[in-house]
Amino acid sequence: MKAPIHSVSLACVLACAVSAAQAQAPAAAQPSVTVAASATATITNDRLQAWLRAEAENVSASAAASQVNAAIAKALADAKAYPALKVASAGYSTYQVSDKAKAQRWRVVQTISLDSGDFNAAAAFITKMQDENGLLLSGMGFALSEKARHEAEDSVTQHAIKTWQERAQQAAQGLGFGAWRTGRVSVQTSDGGRVYPVARAQAMGAAVAAAPVALEAGTTDVTVTVSGEALLEKPK
Repeated sequence: MKAPIHSVSLACVLACAVSAAQAQAPAAAQPSVTVAASATATITNDRLQAWLRAEAENVSASAAASQVNAAIAKALADAKAYPALKVASAGYSTYQVSDKAKAQRWRVVQTISLDSGDFNAAAAFITKMQDENGLLLSGMGFALSEKARHEAEDSVTQHAIKTWQERAQQAAQGLGFGAWRTGRVSVQTSDGGRVYPVARAQAMGAAVAAAPVALEAGTTDVTVTVSGEALLEKPK
């Protein structure tokens, strides 16, 4: 008779289905706690950036341009006497100026940028450009070199990781677990921002000699944050 054979087959199918369902049942989630820690180092800035500009106004655009071009050419030539400085052209603009007090004229402005780790050489060059070449200081600021930043980040990262581990241990104990292990963790660095304060430039055409440039590099905070899961084990 075939009926008993059919019943056995059905029982096998049901047993297999139950076994498959049990195999696919999700395992109980391991308890975990999210922990964050950070460390910060205050590092003295070791790079200076500055921007100097030449500008001229004239009813003739070409005359104004010639005046500016000559001033910038001299500045770039003078910069060769300062090998510690990186000086380059940074911008050039020509536009018309109109107002009731003066006839319509053209204004030409060209900017050079300066980057250096030698603050004394930079101060001397900037002062010379203002006194002798008639250039105006558009802005100046300080920052960390890539080398100094990377070294600081490497050191701070180790402190941040150690603090994270200590907090993970404290969290595990506080939550009643005898052990923990590291889960998914991220390490992030933050740049405190590079602010370039705008310096007040003397009025165009002013004959007053510029005072020697005084420099104070200031500092930059380098921060590393470690955040992630501590997987809790051995509940008490």
